[in-house]
Amino acid sequence: MLSRRTIFGALVALLAVGMIMSAAAFAHGPGGGPQMMRRFVSAMIDDALAAANVTADQRTAIYASRDRAFAALEAQRQTRRTHMEEALVLFESDTLDPAQVAAFRAQRETERTQVADAISQAITEVHDVLTPVQRKAVADWIRAHRPGPPS
Repeated sequence: MLSRRTIFGALVALLAVGMIMSAAAFAHGPGGGPQMMRRFVSAMIDDALAAANVTADQRTAIYASRDRAFAALEAQRQTRRTHMEEALVLFESDTLDPAQVAAFRAQRETERTQVADAISQAITEVHDVLTPVQRKAVADWIRAHRPGPPS
């Protein structure tokens, strides 16, 4: 059983994350945020595929996988405002029902799992489309261009 302090801390953290995400989305303005991320990721995919010399048919299949993963991310993004309102309603109530908090959390975890499954499926599909030599070329490109310090 979760203590009131744990539940309150989780809700405060949820609110803080929501405010930060809202501020970031507002700062990007129209055309920023998800659209910018999609363009950036698509450009990185294009560069990696160019390094692997993929065929037009392979590129088409990979783009379809990419688009399904993007659609799953977008579906989750579209429900964020509703989720924040649900969290605020829970928070504002006179008594905090642990069962409602647990149900809220379980639903968010299910949604995150659906996105993770869509991304895993896209990775599997891309793996199956590329030859071993092409997969090596893509992996080498990613190693050379990933952000952060070299490993």
